[in-house]
Amino acid sequence: MIKIGITGQPGFVGTHLFNTLGLYPEEFIRIPFEDNFFQSKDKLESFVQSCDAIVHLAAMNRHNDPEVLYQTNIGLVKQMIDACEATQSKPHILFSSSTQEERDNLYGRSKKEGRQLFEQWAEKNEAQFTGFVIPNVFGPFGNPYYNSVIATFCHQLTHNEQPKIEVDGDIKLIYVGELVEAIIEQITTIYNLPFTIYHLPSTIYVPHTSEIKVSFLLQKLMEFKENYFEKGTIPNLDNPFDRNLFNTFVCYIDHASYYPFKLKLNTDDRGSFVETVKLHSGGQVSFSTTVPGITRGNHFHTRKAERFAVIKGKARIELRRIGTDKVLSFELDGKEPSYVDMPVWYTHNITNTGEEELYTIFWINEHFDANDPDTYFEEVQITRI
Repeated sequence: MIKIGITGQPGFVGTHLFNTLGLYPEEFIRIPFEDNFFQSKDKLESFVQSCDAIVHLAAMNRHNDPEVLYQTNIGLVKQMIDACEATQSKPHILFSSSTQEERDNLYGRSKKEGRQLFEQWAEKNEAQFTGFVIPNVFGPFGNPYYNSVIATFCHQLTHNEQPKIEVDGDIKLIYVGELVEAIIEQITTIYNLPFTIYHLPSTIYVPHTSEIKVSFLLQKLMEFKENYFEKGTIPNLDNPFDRNLFNTFVCYIDHASYYPFKLKLNTDDRGSFVETVKLHSGGQVSFSTTVPGITRGNHFHTRKAERFAVIKGKARIELRRIGTDKVLSFELDGKEPSYVDMPVWYTHNITNTGEEELYTIFWINEHFDANDPDTYFEEVQITRI
């Protein structure tokens, strides 16, 4: 098994990388990293000794004084190198740089010079090093006004704020899940090389997977808002970029206050009729019956969009974001049909809390594939020992 540590583990990319590695417990051991390790020489040295590979993500991206930003980022690199040399450790170091290397600013310089310092250390010690030059990254849980313009726009639109375009240029993007896949692939490739082979330090220019003008991006997100909030319509998610963008958008909704969303119940002499989902997308619709007291689910998805709509009986739906403790709980009653949408990376379940059978309709945006189910089991409720 490969022992992997991530500096900047609680950050945007770090969280996704840490959680994705956790999906494969038979392949990877995650070595915990805390930010205060940089304040403790002993803890940092112990950390580098414990790792086969270290993904160095820790960096400052914003500061009023660019010189502070530059000195901080270079300082973090030097601390990592000092810890490796002090312990004679040679983990495979993977460094997250940026396409801003090409720009004449102190942040870009800090990333380029940091990469070069790691390259020099690797050549001197015959250690493995990979530098990633990465385009703009977007995805769920990015911090607005910090990680990406998409995070900012999504937060503003889901909180009834007015987005503003500063520069209407083309931006090259990669989804965080795609970046994580590239990092993991490089780790496993190098780790599986024969021991006698020394892999020279390398720089990988990670290709962007989509390119879009900022104004067109904002238009897409505004259409998501109008269709989802005002018309109850889910967009076409066949295109991977649109699916990833929509899943990102949904994660910025204030779930605790928005759900469960009540559906319109149409009743006449014949009975009742309810529209449960309006789609510009394909996928799969199914329904279940659940006897009283039984819980279904306790799993999460990393790419699938999903809706639970209760049409008969009483239910409790619970959600918890992976890596956190906070549980969201929603009470639904078929007498007032309603739904809850499941964000990616949220484990979720549904329990029949009534005294009669529970009827639930499920929609998910892709057909079930037993060879690629994108379904990972984890209890919503955390048991403390």
